[in-house]
Amino acid sequence: MWTAKFSSISVGTGCFGKDEAIVTKVNKRKEGKIFVKCAVNTKTQKPDKAVRIGVLGASGYTGSEIVRLLANHPHFGISLMTADRKAGQSIGSVFPHLVSQDLPDMVAVKDADFSDVDAVFCCLPHGTTQEIIKGLPKGLKIVDLSADFRLQDISEYEEWYGQAHRAPDLQKEAVYGLTEILREEIKSARLVANPGCYPTSIQLPLVPLIKANLIQYRNIIIDSKSGVTGAGRGAKEANLYTEISEGIYSYGMTRHRHVPEIEQGLSDAAHSKITISFTPHLMPMNRGMQSTIYVEMAAGVTIEDLYQQLKISYQDEEFVILLEKGVVPHTHHVRGSNYNLINVFPDRIPGRAIITSVIDNLVKGASGQALQNLNIMLGYAENTGLLYQPLFP
Repeated sequence: MWTAKFSSISVGTGCFGKDEAIVTKVNKRKEGKIFVKCAVNTKTQKPDKAVRIGVLGASGYTGSEIVRLLANHPHFGISLMTADRKAGQSIGSVFPHLVSQDLPDMVAVKDADFSDVDAVFCCLPHGTTQEIIKGLPKGLKIVDLSADFRLQDISEYEEWYGQAHRAPDLQKEAVYGLTEILREEIKSARLVANPGCYPTSIQLPLVPLIKANLIQYRNIIIDSKSGVTGAGRGAKEANLYTEISEGIYSYGMTRHRHVPEIEQGLSDAAHSKITISFTPHLMPMNRGMQSTIYVEMAAGVTIEDLYQQLKISYQDEEFVILLEKGVVPHTHHVRGSNYNLINVFPDRIPGRAIITSVIDNLVKGASGQALQNLNIMLGYAENTGLLYQPLFP
């Protein structure tokens, strides 16, 4: 270890950037202290990024979150953004909070040039994605944030989404992107189907318990609540301020489109068909999601067994955090971050347990998990660009 004594160092053109630090004056009268003056350029030079990213559907909430997260990614740079209704506009004009980003203007999908793109985040609405992805260059790595490739059974997709699957061959290739559960499969994938927000918050705590045979496959009851951004950015009467504020309401009763996705993941873990009771609710908040899950424990199993299994399953994970015993997860404590906070509690009914899981529906429930997946697909540390701490209050 070494030490140096300086007193006043002023730096020209930058603050210890590459080839920028120039010592111009040393004042020995205050020996032992370092004073650094930085003259920061108001126009920063855009660094070259190794991976060129296309964001399809950049004018939606999940698209804008991708842009926000990539702003600090050292390896991924955006070279293409599409938004059919906002074609020709800058990202800063559509999302003023991103005005600092020096990015290409958005174009219509039909006019997109993929010759300067290595990987794509597809943030387009359900039902439109299959045809578009089918037409993309075969060499691209793709993470699709819609529901169009999540269901392995294309007949089930038709049943729940009301239209025939338009890319059945691609469906065979798609890998479901629940990162902490299917990491190895994601590594070699070309097309990843990013999970939905509700399924993410539900499967992460339940899958390890099902695999360990600690809970019964029957009578799983899930009560989930989401912020309004989960409904997308489109203008809808049901999402007006006066319709949402000062109240909550249930929707998609027994027929929410995330039901088959949740049951698919849980059934795969159990190697047996699982049917759930799932009711989502819309909350008067912008972002955030909580799933409260009621389960019946297997014979002889205790709450401590459930807690220890979750601890073992996630002790080495960056983004899934089992809280200390008795601590209740809050949506406030994950806002703007890629974290999933979970905990398990004893029910008053003997033999039953209550599991609580919270995420930010736009980050871990969408764009953050998508970035986590693409990091893995391209061989980068999966937390790259995702170490934003939650925004509180």
